Amino acid sequence: MTNTSTAVTHKQKLLIIEDEGEMCLLINLLLDGREMEIEHVKTIADAVEFFQQHPPAVVLLDNRLPDGLGLDFIRFLKDKYPATKIIMISGMDAAAKDVAIENGADLFLEKPFTKSQLCQCINTLLN
Repeated sequence: MTNTSTAVTHKQKLLIIEDEGEMCLLINLLLDGREMEIEHVKTIADAVEFFQQHPPAVVLLDNRLPDGLGLDFIRFLKDKYPATKIIMISGMDAAAKDVAIENGADLFLEKPFTKSQLCQCINTLLN
């Protein structure tokens, strides 16, 4: 006789901090089918509010946001929420990679990126 577990599995939360709607849609499409709860905010202020309610396991953080730079926000996140993994995503700021890693980002993903690259980054951080 096989004993089956009825435990509820909780999906890992992923927060996208990105002000471009098309990029958010693309990321959602790339991650479709993954066992993750994906949320999205457009500003650093909204991200701070989100974190107070639901700290995510992983953050995809754009650099250029309406109310500041993602690079500057990394240190705040790492100080307040050290367990959260941060993937910095940036297109025009490829030189920002070193600063992002120095500030505490776990990984840097340069735009444009592929589904494979995105999934590999997330898998690396969650496993």
